Amino acid sequence: MLRFLTAGESHGQALVAILEGMVANLPLAEGDINKELQRRQGGYGRGGRMKIEKDRARILSGVRFGKTLGSPITLIIENLDWSNWTKIMAVEPGKSAEAVTRARPGHADLAGITKYNQTDIRNILERASARETAARVAICSIAKRLLFEFGIHITSRIAHVGGETNSEKIKTLIDQTREAGDTLGGVFEVKIENVPVGLGSYAHYDRRLDGKLAQAFMSIPAVKGVEIGLGFETARLFGSKVHDEIFVENGKYVRKTNNAGGLEGGITNGEPVIIKAAMKPISTLLKPLHSVDIAAKQPAEAHVERSDVSAVEAAAVVGEAAAAFEIANAFLEKFGGDSLEEIKVRLTASQK
Repeated sequence: MLRFLTAGESHGQALVAILEGMVANLPLAEGDINKELQRRQGGYGRGGRMKIEKDRARILSGVRFGKTLGSPITLIIENLDWSNWTKIMAVEPGKSAEAVTRARPGHADLAGITKYNQTDIRNILERASARETAARVAICSIAKRLLFEFGIHITSRIAHVGGETNSEKIKTLIDQTREAGDTLGGVFEVKIENVPVGLGSYAHYDRRLDGKLAQAFMSIPAVKGVEIGLGFETARLFGSKVHDEIFVENGKYVRKTNNAGGLEGGITNGEPVIIKAAMKPISTLLKPLHSVDIAAKQPAEAHVERSDVSAVEAAAVVGEAAAAFEIANAFLEKFGGDSLEEIKVRLTASQK
């Protein structure tokens, strides 16, 4: 089974990620990872940080001569902005920097300092930052590469930003929002095509693939809601308008609709897996909201940290990564082996 860990602060020296459980002999190059990182950095509405960073992952272990070894894969993404933060984010004792004491509504600031007994909000915001998703996209791009080997493709699209669906109108809305010192959220959709029937299980709550996907998407910073297929719309409709009728064509079971979003009973049914996620507006506003100063215990304007106006396009790429990891894990659970060749034999045998 696959599992991964990431580490690193937003303005620290680097982000690091370790992936365990990837099979041997999967073709993998740094370019496979870096093209996904480049996609994550794009999108209209991104802030000044993306003009500084040129995210590139280096493979430190687990790959030799362009193929995975079956051992843990380690990646590192250096933060180019680190040179401007060496004093503020120093590791050595005895260093000091001006503390951040004004909490931002909607961020982990206040809950975080309470939980971890901190007096400087920077000790919270550095790791709570969405910068962590760069490491997640990097590591999950390997899972995406595995799925590609078996013809499983993952794409995404923007359903709307701030309620607007037209791309030019979205840009205009983002520009207006930037001028107002505000932020925008939106909805993105991830589609996984050519998924085999039978990934996941209804046997136990924690093996239901829809549950795993929902948790993975909800772990993306600023995501506040997840739908699979018709999602919340199903609550408004009669069952006759929701459930995908089943037919037989050329000896195969087929459906002419996909309201279930490719999952029934926590198991893939052969239709494309469709997931939508709602992203709230980013918590850091250039025109700050009312808050408190935790040092003075007095009213204050929220802290302003360099941020984006909208990052829905970037979040969609992170959503692809989240989906890739969970689908790859379920795929290996059903067809897994220690090498790419072994998986191909098992998949072929299951299709006879």
